Amino acid sequence: MKLARWGLLALVAMALPAHAEGGDVEAGRVKANTCMGCHGIPNYNNVYPTYRVPRIGGQSEAYIVAALKGYKNGERPHLTMRAQASNLSDKDMADIAAFFAHAPAHR
Repeated sequence: MKLARWGLLALVAMALPAHAEGGDVEAGRVKANTCMGCHGIPNYNNVYPTYRVPRIGGQSEAYIVAALKGYKNGERPHLTMRAQASNLSDKDMADIAAFFAHAPAHR
């Protein structure tokens, strides 16, 4: 059973984008400035539709890159995030992901 679990983890790791780990934290700090307008505010709620905006500090780089790509290509149906991600390059996404992955986690 343990071997099967490790095999599954290896498959997941191979499926992640190669650039997901390795963005530039300092470049990401600048590029994420707009992101911080919502994701950097404690207990922030979006006005419409009303929902709690997640704090994403400490999230994995791979997850953030995958989420941004999902918003950009329409797989994730959030119009504001789609607009934000639509002009991001793969390098931009990797840099932003590196910044948030190295930022303190706030729950």
